[in-house]
Amino acid sequence: MAASRTPAKFYSPLAIGAPEPYRAQPVRLERMIHFVPPHNEKIRSKIKDIAGQVDVVLGNLEDAIPADQKQAARAGFIAMAQENDFGTTGLWTRINCLNSPWMLDDVTEIVAAAGNKLDVIMLPKVEGPWDIHYLDQLLAQLEARNGVTKPIMIHAILETAEGVNNVEAIAAASPRMHGMSLGPADLAASRGMKTTRVGGGHPDYGVLADAGSAGNPRAFYQQDLWHYTVGKMVDACLAYGLKPFYGPFGDFSDGAACEAQFRNAFLQGCLGAWSLHPTQIDIAKRVFSPDEKEVAFAKRILDAMPDGTGAVMIDGKMQDDATWKQAKVIVDLARLVATKDPEKAAAYGL
Repeated sequence: MAASRTPAKFYSPLAIGAPEPYRAQPVRLERMIHFVPPHNEKIRSKIKDIAGQVDVVLGNLEDAIPADQKQAARAGFIAMAQENDFGTTGLWTRINCLNSPWMLDDVTEIVAAAGNKLDVIMLPKVEGPWDIHYLDQLLAQLEARNGVTKPIMIHAILETAEGVNNVEAIAAASPRMHGMSLGPADLAASRGMKTTRVGGGHPDYGVLADAGSAGNPRAFYQQDLWHYTVGKMVDACLAYGLKPFYGPFGDFSDGAACEAQFRNAFLQGCLGAWSLHPTQIDIAKRVFSPDEKEVAFAKRILDAMPDGTGAVMIDGKMQDDATWKQAKVIVDLARLVATKDPEKAAAYGL
């Protein structure tokens, strides 16, 4: 018996009348996923302005929403979806987890009222492909019932040890899979890690230099708690054509540390991160947009090797098909950024 759907069935709708799954993901700029609490009327009234500043607006229904405000948050998200034109800005929601008493109503009510505006559902605490399969089938049924014309995608949060262990199976679970985000706080608790920080490093996690001559201090270098997990997530995502993201950074007062964590994730292959506070929007824009000098050099490589073959010398450094591929990644991202950011477009010469 096959362990998964055959290729022909993989891209078939799971309900009669549901839209066909994407065979290639829509090309979207998603440098930051900006979280808003939909039950807060003051913030909801500013959604139009917020949408103009960010790449993705996410209505959060899960953590940070009090239990007695869950229904208000859901109703608030539906209202903000119906009342605003988001243009090229993505509209997402993070629903409550599958074992919560709110999840089913989150999905059924939102798809019925705003299914054609919703781009992505973020699913928390994903532990294996079975979680994706359940939401996949449910969404197909609801899309068919409510006349939704484009498939709603699924974004998984890795925030349990079991989820990280099953990361490849999660990535392969459905053509609805958009990508994954690292959820460091819940993951730390699930693993029994000894930190109460939401993302970022820890001053006691590091490497001590070898002892030198007596009396001389030994250098200590703080390390990244999340390096291994981000790398594992990036590999799983890119193997299946999905998008990897760093998740939240909880210390809003430390912009420098936030930027360092975002940049580590960017250099490892992540396409964006969560912004939980307005100050983190510009940090994400700065980090997840390629450097102007890098873009200029990458363009020189592509110009010197139009078909991506052979080898050339540029500024004394050899460039070949491998560096051509690296250059193309940078220039393609720069072109995408340029579509949303006129200042960057000018700086990139695009």
